[in-house]
Amino acid sequence: MQYNKVEICGINTAELKVLTEAEKRELLLKIRDGTPDESRRARDKMIQGNLRLVLSVIQRFAGRGENPDDLFQVGVIGLIKAIDHFDCNLDVRFSTYGVPMIIGEVRRYLRDNTAIRVSRSMRDTAYHAMQVKERLTNENNREPTVEEISAELGLSKEIVVLALESIVDPVSLYEPLFSDGNDTIYVMDQIGDSSDDSDWVEEISMRDAIKNLTDREKKIIGLRFFKGKTQMEVADEIGISQAQVSRIEKSALKKIKE
Repeated sequence: MQYNKVEICGINTAELKVLTEAEKRELLLKIRDGTPDESRRARDKMIQGNLRLVLSVIQRFAGRGENPDDLFQVGVIGLIKAIDHFDCNLDVRFSTYGVPMIIGEVRRYLRDNTAIRVSRSMRDTAYHAMQVKERLTNENNREPTVEEISAELGLSKEIVVLALESIVDPVSLYEPLFSDGNDTIYVMDQIGDSSDDSDWVEEISMRDAIKNLTDREKKIIGLRFFKGKTQMEVADEIGISQAQVSRIEKSALKKIKE
């Protein structure tokens, strides 16, 4: 759906005004320094002038079966929060600050309204864990371990992991993670192969098929499919990039199929 050509929440999106950066700055200053009436009018104009920004953000969440009107309204809430909390002294564009606020509001809405119901207490634990994680990251200049987060919360490691996992949006195994221009690495490439070791017939066939591979190809295929390691783990062990592992693996599999 092209949101910029439809009516959404009773608004003809084709007629939405777009503010210049100078106009946004002027309105933000009036919101902060103007009289109550001036501040209120400037805030209304700022909201109306950034509705296209909301539309551009919610298009990222199209295809999830959510009502566009609902997403738009939630996005506007994020926009209002961004306007109310924006620091005019910062040397940044408003959209740079506003877009993450809108995205965050939409993601919270999607998490809270997911078909997979998560208890309120579990969501609260997850949000507290994320706050602790952000604080510890800023304090220590590194990402904290699960043990450190659980210690701060006074909860077991298992509960923290379960809570954080409960609010993660599911992704497709074929969602691209990285591309260097030649090969694309997908989510499935990050997943180890945990095939049943009792499936020895397929393993014998594979071992027979890889006899004509190079030593490096044999090592990568062995680590990936017999030891169940991810491409990243293989790259760390061999000392090459994940993109190189991906290329060599695909080349080796092609040889085996031929």
